[in-house]
Order: sequence, then structure tokens, then C-alpha cells
Amino acid sequence: MRDCSTNRAGFDRVLMAVAATFLTVSATSALAAQSTTPRANAAELAIDAAVPRPEPANVPPPTIGDFKMDTTATVPDAAKAIEKPADLSPAAKAADPKPAETVTAPAANDAATPPAATATAPVVEPAKEPVKVSTVAPADQPVAERLRDMLGAKSLRYFDRKNERAAVEKFYTARDYAPQWTQAGKLTDSGKGVIARLKDAASEGLNAADYPVPDFAAAASPDQLAEAELKLTASILDYARQAQSGRMHWSQVSADIQYPEHPTDPAEVLANISTAKDASAALDGYNPPHKLYKELKAKLAELRGQGDGPVIQIAEGPALAYKAATKKQGEVAPEDSRVPQLRAKLNIADHPDSTHYDAKVAAAVRKFQEGVDLKPTGVLDDRTVKAINSPKRDRQIDTVLVNMERWRWLPRQLGAASLGNAYVILNIPDFTLKVMQNSAQVWHTRVVTGKPGNHATPLLTETMKFITVNPTWNVPPSIIYNEYLPALQQDPTVLQRMGLKLERNRDGTIHISQPPGEANALGRIRFNFPNKFLVYQHDTPDKNLFARDERAFSHGCMRVQNPDQYASTLLNITMPNASYTPEKIRGMYGRSEIDLKFPTPIPVNITYQTAFVDDAGKLQIRRDIYGRDATMIGLLKNTRNKDLETLVSHAQPNYSRPKDTLPAGVNFASDNTYSSGPSFFERLFGGPSTATPPAPVGRRSQQRFTR
Repeated sequence: MRDCSTNRAGFDRVLMAVAATFLTVSATSALAAQSTTPRANAAELAIDAAVPRPEPANVPPPTIGDFKMDTTATVPDAAKAIEKPADLSPAAKAADPKPAETVTAPAANDAATPPAATATAPVVEPAKEPVKVSTVAPADQPVAERLRDMLGAKSLRYFDRKNERAAVEKFYTARDYAPQWTQAGKLTDSGKGVIARLKDAASEGLNAADYPVPDFAAAASPDQLAEAELKLTASILDYARQAQSGRMHWSQVSADIQYPEHPTDPAEVLANISTAKDASAALDGYNPPHKLYKELKAKLAELRGQGDGPVIQIAEGPALAYKAATKKQGEVAPEDSRVPQLRAKLNIADHPDSTHYDAKVAAAVRKFQEGVDLKPTGVLDDRTVKAINSPKRDRQIDTVLVNMERWRWLPRQLGAASLGNAYVILNIPDFTLKVMQNSAQVWHTRVVTGKPGNHATPLLTETMKFITVNPTWNVPPSIIYNEYLPALQQDPTVLQRMGLKLERNRDGTIHISQPPGEANALGRIRFNFPNKFLVYQHDTPDKNLFARDERAFSHGCMRVQNPDQYASTLLNITMPNASYTPEKIRGMYGRSEIDLKFPTPIPVNITYQTAFVDDAGKLQIRRDIYGRDATMIGLLKNTRNKDLETLVSHAQPNYSRPKDTLPAGVNFASDNTYSSGPSFFERLFGGPSTATPPAPVGRRSQQRFTR
């Protein structure tokens, strides 16, 4: 029994030794075979000899990482053992490389790296660039690629303005060059909308030929679609720019015009139209919003017969009358070979080839008769035919066109928002001045404007800042040089008899002024809105001129018929609690200047409206006293000038003070001899005094023009 148990115990020890060997290092058994250490007993040797062994190989010794541990065994975690190499013996550290699945071959220049360092260094994967996903639909990819190429190399071919070219490139880059006006080669709703607006440009007084529309239906290839895309974008930018600022710049017409610039921003145009629910309406929004402009647009349509086709002459013939059907008699719609021409002339789209003078034709004739002051019978008689064919009607169309163009020069907002959009508007050819507030006329009066030629009243927009009661008239240099010096040659006492004061300034120039008073050339009140032309509005002692129909008699300034009412109206708008009345204003009349400053300036718009619609809805035409219409019609019809904006503007006139020698016998004022006095501009617009009205404040002013 003891021998058996002893054998059993020996066998158990052998098994335990084998298991321990596989849990630590598998090479131990191979080394044991060559060891000179004797076995414990014969049984152990027999069992050891029975264990098969592989052929010897020159391989590195295995590590503990080569064995899959039983997770249920109560042995140390292998991962933790690797994370804490300090727990290993020095020998194990030297013999323990990185696990095979993560070991990479070292580079040649890494041969000197210590094993311990390479064993614990983390593996860093190279960063991968994010894959850019195109936002362009697959069907539009070929067009987008062509747009990318065209904008990179040929954009100058479509957009000759640098700011527009930059805006277009940025716009399409942000879209990944996807087309805006087509999808899968078909026009989008936006594309259809802007094309319809461009084709209807004539209704806005523009020329549709200036905004060519490409034929998208004929564009069969990506190249053609991309080219059509850019051409349409260019036409849209041209339309928006000219609709807002005009087909010509005001400086091309005359040197005495100056309005605030309000150019379009091409980037804003593209963003606005591309995101609008109604692209056609968004493009139309660049036309003037003013009521008077829209009234002219409606009259233009009436004059054209709702169309802008070729000039058609209606032949004479029997009167044509339409009668609606009755119980006793059916509908009467006579036939005539002239009716198709009449339909084209009046732009009747239905049944263009029909010879029947039906209800629609009669209604169009009736509307035309209303517009030309004929009895609106709807009957096509000889008088109506002559009116339709009249050259006068063509001249009226031209007049309306240039007036619509001038509305594009004016600010989009004429008035001061804080004052209920209040403003002053003066129409030179109509010789009238109106004060507007909250879209309604508050007050109006007659005015006298400048003479044609060198004394024409300039067109401008400025703000009225203050009123001067009892102004001093400082004679402008142009009048001194052209009128008073020649008069002094004839009569050295003429200035004294006129109540004028003569002085010579230190720089050698001559200063002539007239003190305040009833006989002052400016009257009792001057309305000041500083401007480069040095003009203003004022009273006048020559009241008789207001009775005339045409009142172009001044040297450029505007004389107002009822200045006391005008002053009280403006003061009550800017200071509603001050309760100014014409009587209160007249109570300030005297011989000392009084400045009444506006807390909020009021915009003043000097316009040239030879065509406008009156309160009764009728088109009014005024004489072109300064020839502005003729100049503009010539520019618009000059087809050789493809781009009117590039014409050279007129040279500005010289407003310097003249230096001249006085005639013998002329004496200077004794109290101001050789006094330099205020500067040229300060004399006119030195600003209101700081004294509180009605305390008198003396102040000189100088101006280019007078009454």
C-alpha cells in the first residue's frame, strides 16, 4: 500500500510539474532533456521519456503572452502584468518583447533603440482626411464641373465688372458650382421667373435688348447649359443695377445734377433673388418704389397700348363699333381687315389674327381714348385712328421714359423717417413746391426757378437744416463779375442807390452785400440746405412774377410765393409743440438776422418732372425748359453706346471768386475796408447762430446764386 501510494504521489508530482511547465515557459521541457540534473526516481524518468518533443529549433523563448489563460483561474491578469513591467524580474524584462500581433519591424535607423522603449511605445495611426461629400445632384455634376472651369478661366468673358465677377465666383463656390437656374437641365421656377421679368423690361421703361435671355431649351450639353447659366446671371445683375440706379449716370446729362449714389451690391442681388420665394418679384423690387414712378409706368402702358411692339400705322376706314348682345338683337362685332393691326397696336393677346371688332378690342380702344382726352366711346372713328397714329404720342412716350429714368436717380426714401417720412419736393418745369408727410401733401406753393442756360436751377437732394429770418444778401461772385462790375463802369453810384455795400477783401476779391430789410433781394426769409451749388430757397420782393405760367427768372435759387406759410409748415413738422404760425413768423421781421434751427433736418428734393400724373389721374406734360429731356433721349437712342454708364461726365463749373479792378470813382465801405471777413462758404452756410430766437444774430453769408 505504501509503495502504491508512493508511486501515486510521484505520478501526481510529475503531472503538476508538466502543467507548471506549460503555464510558465514551454522551453523548460527541452532544456530538461539536456540537463545533467538527475531525476527524482525511475517513474519520473519513464514518464518524461514518454512525452513527445519537437525537433530542436533556433527560436526565441516563448513568453506568457503566448498562452491563453483560463479566466476562471485565480492567477494574475496578464494584461495587468504587461501594464506593470516593474513587477517582472529583470531577466523577464529583457526577454519579454511586445506581443506578436502588435510588433512591427523596426526601421533601419531604429536599431539603437532600447528594447524596453520599443516594447512600450504606443502605435499612432496616420490621420485620415475627411471625405468631402458633394452637395450637387448627380444630374447636375457635369454642369457644375463646367461652371467651375468657366469661372476659373473665362469669367471675364461674362462679367466685365470686377465686383460682379468676384460676387459671382463666391456665389457659385458656395453652391459647390451647382447651377442656380436649372436642375437636371430643366429651368427651375426661379429661372422661369427672372426670365419673364427680363423679357418684360420695357414695361419699366428699360430696354429688354440690354438683358439678353439665353435659349435653355436649345442647350443640350453641359457646356451649353453652363454658358446659358452664366449669361442669365449676367443679365440679372445688369437689370438690377440699371433698374435701381438708371441706364445712364446723372453726370452724363449735366454738370448741375447731384443725387446720392445708391448702387447695387451684386452679392446681395444674387443672395436676394436665389433665396426669394418669388424670384421675379425680387428682381422687380430694384425698380423705384415711388408712387409717382408707378403712375408714370401705368401711363407708359396706356400710351403704348399695353405693348412695346413695332410702330404700326392703322389705316383709315369706316367707324367700327361693338354692341353687346340684347334680347332683340344679338352681339354685333363687325369685321375689318385693320383689326389684327389694332390688336397688335393695343397688345391684345387673344386671337391676334381675328378680324372681329369684339368686346376686348372695343374695351382697349375705350381705355386708349381716356388716356388722350377723347370721349371714351369704344368706337374706332377717324379721330381715334389719328390719335393712335400721332407722332405726338411717340414723343410723349419718350418724355415718360426719361422721367422714369430720372426717378431712378432719386433716393429710395425721399423723407425723414423720424418725421413721418416728411420731405420737400420741388418740380422745376412745373414751378411748384410741395411739402409731403405720411404719403400725403401737407402744403404747396408756386415758385420761381432759374433761367435756362448758366442760371439753371440744379437737381439735387440735400437736407434743410435751418431757416434765416431777415437774411443778408451777399451777392455771388458770378453776379458781381457778370453784372455789377459792368454796371459800375456805366454808373459808379449804382450800388449806393440800390442799397448795396461794397468791400474789398484782403485776398483782393470784391464783396458786395445787401443788409436785411423789406427791399432785400432775398426777401424776409431764406431756407438753407447746404449744397455744393450754393443755392437755396427764399422770399422775394418781386411778387408779380408768381402770376405767370412759366416762372424761370432767377439766377438759380428758388423763390417761394408764401414764405411765411412755408416756414411755419416746416417748423411745425420738426417742432410740433412750438405752435408756429405765419403771424408768429412775420412778427420776427426786422433788420437783424434770426436763425431757426431744425432739431431734425428735412430732406429737400429738387426734381425735373416734365411728365407726371396729376391728382385727377391725367398725364401732364411740361416744357423741357433746360433741354434735359432732349439730352437724355439722345443718350438712350444712341445705340452705339452699349454701356451708357461708361461715358465721361461733364466737367464741373468753376465757382471761384473773381478778381477784378474796380472802375474809377467807386469807393469801398468805410467800416470794412480790406476786411477778409468770413470765408466764401461760411458766408452762405456758416450754420445757425447759437443765440436763442428771436434774439437777433448778425451773420453774413455768401452764395453762388441769388433770387
